[in-house]
Amino acid sequence: MTPGRVLLTQTQIRARVQQLGKSLTRHYRGKRPIFLGVMNGALFFLADLVRAIDLDETEISCVRLASYAGTNSTGKILGLDALDDSIAGRHVLIVDDILDTGRTLSALVARLKKLGAADVKICVLLQKRGKQEVPLHANWIGFKIPNHFVVGYGLDYDGRYRGLKQVRILTD
Repeated sequence: MTPGRVLLTQTQIRARVQQLGKSLTRHYRGKRPIFLGVMNGALFFLADLVRAIDLDETEISCVRLASYAGTNSTGKILGLDALDDSIAGRHVLIVDDILDTGRTLSALVARLKKLGAADVKICVLLQKRGKQEVPLHANWIGFKIPNHFVVGYGLDYDGRYRGLKQVRILTD
């Protein structure tokens, strides 16, 4: 498997992240949100997004969740137990690289609500069309893409290709 054609350029990603940052700045003005990055895929997106936001009090935290092996979802979500009640009463923005089946994000939202978060919203770089199995609404979406396995800008295939500056379609 190798990275194939470019789906989103570095310039497109940068411009959209700036737009999302402005929208998030307006939404969270006067609040003290926690931006919760889902690692490892959201690493680049989270860093660029936080730099595009103009808020005085923004806390950043990360959770490492895993649900994929190769190009397939395993149906099991590992890492939810790492979250604790420190988010009780807080406004939480989940920042993730991609919304595809919705299982991982849905489980994370449920866990955060159970721990007492005042509000849970979702911001994803990518949302795959036609892949979602669990009803879930992302409040902010960078790009809606066709149902392809993609790599780059944090997205990987078995740990490879995260460092690509653009999003590419993985090919055989």
